[in-house]
Amino acid sequence: MTATTSEPTATPTTSRRSGLLDAWSDTATIVQRNLITIRRVPQLLVFSTIQPVIFVLMFRYVFGGSIRIPGVPYVDYLMPGIFAQTIAFGAINTGIGLADDMSKGLIERFRSLPMARSAVLVGRTMADVLRNVFVQALMVAVGFLVGFRFHQGVLRLGLAFALLLFLGFALSWVFGLVGLFTKNPETTQAAAFPVMAPLVFASNAFVDPKYMPSWLRGFARHEPLSVTISAVRRLILTPGQGNLLGLASTRTLVVQSLVWSIAIVAVFAPVAIARYRKVD
Repeated sequence: MTATTSEPTATPTTSRRSGLLDAWSDTATIVQRNLITIRRVPQLLVFSTIQPVIFVLMFRYVFGGSIRIPGVPYVDYLMPGIFAQTIAFGAINTGIGLADDMSKGLIERFRSLPMARSAVLVGRTMADVLRNVFVQALMVAVGFLVGFRFHQGVLRLGLAFALLLFLGFALSWVFGLVGLFTKNPETTQAAAFPVMAPLVFASNAFVDPKYMPSWLRGFARHEPLSVTISAVRRLILTPGQGNLLGLASTRTLVVQSLVWSIAIVAVFAPVAIARYRKVD
């Protein structure tokens, strides 16, 4: 009799687990690659921080004297808006980076490799989240220099920053999709501004929406950036100041901010990945 042996076959669970580990490994490699790019070209990080610093100084010392927020020092009202604005404009870099890779042919090389299709996009967005951690820490330092203070402890400040970073991650998928369509860094930047400008400037970042026209007021109060800014203000302002601003409860605003970010990711991440698979 001849003994026969059979090769062990991978179960679906093992295969699925191996696929997830491979996808995570591919994503981590792309994150590392993008962080190395920032380290080798520090100008990318330097110039991404200059604009928000200029906004802080301009609104604090140029416009701040003519803007009154009853019961709240304007600098404390301003800085959560600056934090969100910095996150929002930083999300455009995701699209610009992807478009730059496409214009140089790197995306075609990535697609030819045996790697997870989602790794390039997820890796880019996660690297931009890590960059935002540094930028936000810098903006807190700048805020302290101009008189900003948070009044409800470090843990609530950490939660506020987690909401901001999650929103930045969500918006990165939006502008990543823009970059995949435009395929050119300059065009991506030009195409992103009409999307970003209403989110930032038609929000509660710099002024109370109650002073806006009635047709704009509803949008300014409930769009994702405004909801997140309101949640951040509730988390870091002195207890009671949120009531003066007419803000909802902390829990309500935090949940609304999370819902907005989750919804944006749920809509734009699958579309961006599908577009990446079809890109020429």
